[in-house]
Amino acid sequence: MSGGEFDEQMQEALSILFEQFWVLRAKEPVSYQLIREREKVLKRYVAEKFGFDLIVHQHFIKLEKIPVDAKAWMGIQDFQASQDYAIFCCGLAFAEKRSVEEQFLLSDLAEDIQDMYPGEFSLDWTNYQHRKSLVRMLKKMVELDIIRAVDGDIELFATDEEQEVLYEVTVYARYFMRAYPDDLFRYEKMEEIIESEWVRHQDDMRRKRVYRKLMFSPVVYRESDHDLDFSYIRNYRNRLRDDIEEHTPFQLEVFKNMALLTLPERKQRYTLFPDQKAIMSIALHFQRHLMENIDYYTIDEFGEIQMTHQQFHQLVEKVKADYGHGWSKKYRDMSYPRIAEELLALYQEWEMTEIDSETSILVLRPAIGRMIGDYPADYWKEVNDGHE
Repeated sequence: MSGGEFDEQMQEALSILFEQFWVLRAKEPVSYQLIREREKVLKRYVAEKFGFDLIVHQHFIKLEKIPVDAKAWMGIQDFQASQDYAIFCCGLAFAEKRSVEEQFLLSDLAEDIQDMYPGEFSLDWTNYQHRKSLVRMLKKMVELDIIRAVDGDIELFATDEEQEVLYEVTVYARYFMRAYPDDLFRYEKMEEIIESEWVRHQDDMRRKRVYRKLMFSPVVYRESDHDLDFSYIRNYRNRLRDDIEEHTPFQLEVFKNMALLTLPERKQRYTLFPDQKAIMSIALHFQRHLMENIDYYTIDEFGEIQMTHQQFHQLVEKVKADYGHGWSKKYRDMSYPRIAEELLALYQEWEMTEIDSETSILVLRPAIGRMIGDYPADYWKEVNDGHE
């Protein structure tokens, strides 16, 4: 594929497809047209490199994105329990049976969901937690434009199960779920569904696995001495780098134990590490302290450091003592154990740390040392002058 086909507008179109669930023509006519005009080239590229299907409909455009491995962040972050997902699936089934622009009452939907719900225990809308779960589901369906609220306030249902809301089914209701290669009832585990995706990509599976991992993961690690995906990245790094940098704004970095995509210039469209949240400053200070004292730690062949939760908390305490004077008031006043918990959650989300399920030992992965942060020299001068 020649560089002339992929200009900045093409990169922008590709980024929209990867960052959004779908592009609705009625809501984003400019983005819809941008992609529609470049449909053939985009379809060819995502099919060849990722094995993805680009669906172009008169009302929407959707890139069917299927990961190599399911990660926690890929779920619906507003949902709090598996019950939310089960109710959501029942809601989808309800909407798919209705015609476009057909209106229905919340009470009708609630009754149907009670009949369909597959859980061990039946749903009871007099139960506050069950109602809250339904509220979360309905808000998400409205947000995704699967249904549209016509009259009423769903939030009132949380406190009173007698409250009514009038909804309308949209044209998108039948297209939210993707088509599967086999009947869903034939799968017993989520992993089987993901694995079935590779049946149609036997010949070039490795390349497509690598492209999906690089685009969907904060970092791709070398997981073993015989990690074929990582070996592919190392062996074809120059070809991958040229292709990725031609078709996206990202740059490919490959190290002994990890590979990742980085952005030389911050783009607001993308979710990046670090972002603007205050906890990110603490993370960068923690990483600086860790790298300055790296000789005190044992690093295994995969670039990982193991430590107990207590050791991690002690490190955070030391980092707060050294850098905390410049943190936001929230974190200056927060106890170091609470900061440690929040920092650990951040590192787990960005796949920089994992917890051994058997020993509960923390494993700091090599990406944690990719970047560090410090205060400007003039700030340190003010701090030091103030201590004289």
